[in-house]
Amino acid sequence: MDPTQALLLQEQCISVDTNDKAVGNLSKEAAHLLGPDGQLPPLHRAFSVFLFNTKNELLMQQRSNHKVTFPGYYTNSCCSHPLHNTTPDEAEEAHHVGIRRAARRRLEIELGISPESIELSDFKILTRIIYGAPSDAKWGEHEVDYILFLRKDVPVKPNPNEVSRVVFVSLSGFQEFQGYLEKNNIPFTPWFKLILNSHLKVWWNQLDNLERIEYDPVIHSLQMQ
Repeated sequence: MDPTQALLLQEQCISVDTNDKAVGNLSKEAAHLLGPDGQLPPLHRAFSVFLFNTKNELLMQQRSNHKVTFPGYYTNSCCSHPLHNTTPDEAEEAHHVGIRRAARRRLEIELGISPESIELSDFKILTRIIYGAPSDAKWGEHEVDYILFLRKDVPVKPNPNEVSRVVFVSLSGFQEFQGYLEKNNIPFTPWFKLILNSHLKVWWNQLDNLERIEYDPVIHSLQMQ
């Protein structure tokens, strides 16, 4: 295992129940190990950032082959977890401040985006989804995932330990992009595929009026097809 990614497995995630109530903490390793009979890992809190430029193009990233789960898969701009017992507090739930802090931190780690270029208020939180999926015979995901949109032109310098490549894709060009990946047997991560097939294009069409989209408090349980 890549030593940097191995070290990150010691980070402490926030374990939650199906209502997204924090019930404790567990290591990132424990949060992603399947059970002895392939059971999904313990449920924990996560987030997915969709970064658009002012031309309404979505930054898609291909996950590095160093990643423990879903290496080499294409996904949305940034995906990770708020951490337990951090300063500033990423478990703070008022106005989703903790999630916003975690998202800004990970945008710097994964994409080299300066934290000074993003205000916490720049993030638009749309809803949450709950899903689970194995990555291989050992690792998997089981998350309450916050969906964040960010529309801003910011310099990007991907971290090769986290991200293999990035590409900006327009809504009108997405079908062609998806066809290219399918032709080359490059899959989407399960969480991105679920969001793509349920909500993404509706939200994408409303980017110019994003402030008018109200936060949906329902946790949507999405099942893999």
